[in-house]
Amino acid sequence: MGKKRVIRKTPGVSKGLKKEIKIKSTQKIEEGKIFISSSYNNTILTLTDFEGNVIIWTSAGHVGFSGTRKGTPYAASKAAELIANTVKKIGMNKIHILVKGIGGGRESALRTLAARDLNILTMKDITPTPHNGCRPPKVRRV
Repeated sequence: MGKKRVIRKTPGVSKGLKKEIKIKSTQKIEEGKIFISSSYNNTILTLTDFEGNVIIWTSAGHVGFSGTRKGTPYAASKAAELIANTVKKIGMNKIHILVKGIGGGRESALRTLAARDLNILTMKDITPTPHNGCRPPKVRRV
C-alpha cells in the first residue's frame, strides 16, 4: 500500500478570490465598457473606459479555476463578481456590456452583472458571423 497523504486547507484556499484588486488608473471614471468573451474553454471579462483603455481584466482561470472547470457558468459568474466589485470601487455610473462568443459562461456572467445593481445602459452581442467565408470540407462518402 502507498503512503497516506493528508491535505490541509491553507488560509488562502478558503478565500478563493484575490485579496487586492490592482487598478491601473486612480482617477474617477464615469462611463465604461465591459467586454465578455466567452468560449467553450474559458470566459474572459475586460473592463475598459469609454475610449477602450483597459482598466482591469479577469477570466475564469485568473480567478482560480483550472482545466475543464474554466468553461463552466459558475466560473464565469465568479469572474463577473470580481469585475462588478471593481466597477463599484471605481465609482462608474454608466456601463455598456458587449458580449462575444458562444460559451457556457456568457449568460451567467450577464446575469451576475445585472444582479449587482450596476447602471447598465446597453447590452450588445458582437459575436463575429461569417458572410459565407471559408469553404467547408467536402462531404464524406462512406
